[in-house]
Amino acid sequence: MNGAKLRARLAAGEAISMFTPHHTSSGLSARLVELGADAVFLDCEHGTWSFEDVRATGQVVRSVGGAAIVRPHSHERPLIIRYLNAGADGIMVPMVGNADEARAIVDAVRYALPSDYDKRLVIAMIETVDAIDALDEMLTVEGIDVFFIGPGDLSQDMGYPPAPPFGEPRPEVVMDKITVAVDKIRSAGKIAGTLATLEELPHWRERGVQFFYVHSDPFLRRGIAAVKQILAG
Repeated sequence: MNGAKLRARLAAGEAISMFTPHHTSSGLSARLVELGADAVFLDCEHGTWSFEDVRATGQVVRSVGGAAIVRPHSHERPLIIRYLNAGADGIMVPMVGNADEARAIVDAVRYALPSDYDKRLVIAMIETVDAIDALDEMLTVEGIDVFFIGPGDLSQDMGYPPAPPFGEPRPEVVMDKITVAVDKIRSAGKIAGTLATLEELPHWRERGVQFFYVHSDPFLRRGIAAVKQILAG
């Protein structure tokens, strides 16, 4: 499983890109990897991926050298186990709020894969102010590979829309809170991740973030807009 390859690259200090195809498509997922993505994001919280989709897409993505990272819709232990047994290269669990929840995720992964759990990447999503406050204890939990700050849900938790208008920056107060979390993660010697736009990538890379979740739609939006502008001219 390619989760172990991602872990090794992160341990070496490399940055990893994970793109979301936004659609339930094994072909598009593989194409994103062929174009340079390190991993694809199979979003089972907001998307429509089935267990069979996860199994088939994981196989295709691995065949072209990438990894399939699955986000389940909850912490449910059987759900995490099923996605791992379906072939997910990594599991990215939303709304992790404290150390007990982090330990339960690690336990589920090791129960599902007692002989090769180390081949899968384990990502805990930190998405509220309370979770950031609880980070110090969470960072002591062994077995979490990436502590990922979710800026969309964090923005909502702080009273802002999940995403600013296209092309505009996130509120400074949200960016400051993400910085607090990233600094905690880095100070503990752990790997930090976040979602970033093309404009935000240099900022977070300078702060030491290594795992980047990137939406593919903005690239399509820019490309289509450029074509339409040329045709209209």
